[in-house]
Amino acid sequence: MEYQWFILAIFIGFATAEALSSRLFKKQSEVRDDGIVEILSTTLLFAVTQPFILFSSALLVALTFPEYANILADQPFWLIFLMFVVFDDMTQYWWHRLSHTYIPLYKLHRAHHNAHYMSVRIVYRNNFFYYLLMPSLWLSGVIIYLGGGWVYGVYLIAKLTIITGAHCEWKWDRWLYQQRATRPLMWVLERVISTPSTHSAHHGLKKDDPATHYKGNYSNMFFIWDLLFGTAKITRSYPERYGVEGMRSANWKEQLLWPLFKTPRKTPPAK
Repeated sequence: MEYQWFILAIFIGFATAEALSSRLFKKQSEVRDDGIVEILSTTLLFAVTQPFILFSSALLVALTFPEYANILADQPFWLIFLMFVVFDDMTQYWWHRLSHTYIPLYKLHRAHHNAHYMSVRIVYRNNFFYYLLMPSLWLSGVIIYLGGGWVYGVYLIAKLTIITGAHCEWKWDRWLYQQRATRPLMWVLERVISTPSTHSAHHGLKKDDPATHYKGNYSNMFFIWDLLFGTAKITRSYPERYGVEGMRSANWKEQLLWPLFKTPRKTPPAK
């Protein structure tokens, strides 16, 4: 479980950078429900959802195909890592993309976009059922059962470094875009992994903002999926505003636990 300390260190590092460059708490556009959703969704994921899924998926495979336990144990690191890239990261790309295509799935994902800011705080901000139904988590549990557990720790450190950096309000890529010497590096990097610029575009509020690409840039770890599947937009800039445009507001209960809870709607006065 040592990888969890690395993950915590990564989060603290980006959180510190965000706090020093802007604000980590009490964002200018923050409302009371934001903090509630972020604390509860993150806690539920790491304390309940992820352990439950990884254990349950491994148990299902163990009961069905017990002879395959640790079958990957002797395989090279790169092969198992590649399996996680495909069955976790690429699968999550499609789950994310579908969540912006079908309204019932979007209701499970809208909490992530309900914040009017970018921050390390929103990395795990999603409905409880969004993660519970996420195919990539279940497939990761299968690969772990097959013997890829030790690789998963390394893979998770790499993935969470990238996605935490992509959500952070501190734009680590801005300075690199401005330097002539690093522009060629950034040309490659922004096409391989998610960066603050490419992922911020996905969170943009206004469609007429040139830096917004709400129906695209769905990738989590590797941006290559957006390039391969035709949903990429690279602007090297950042939206002026973030959030969800043109939808009814949702309180913290609906954001976290829809369809179990829905925001009460005011009854129009009788004519």
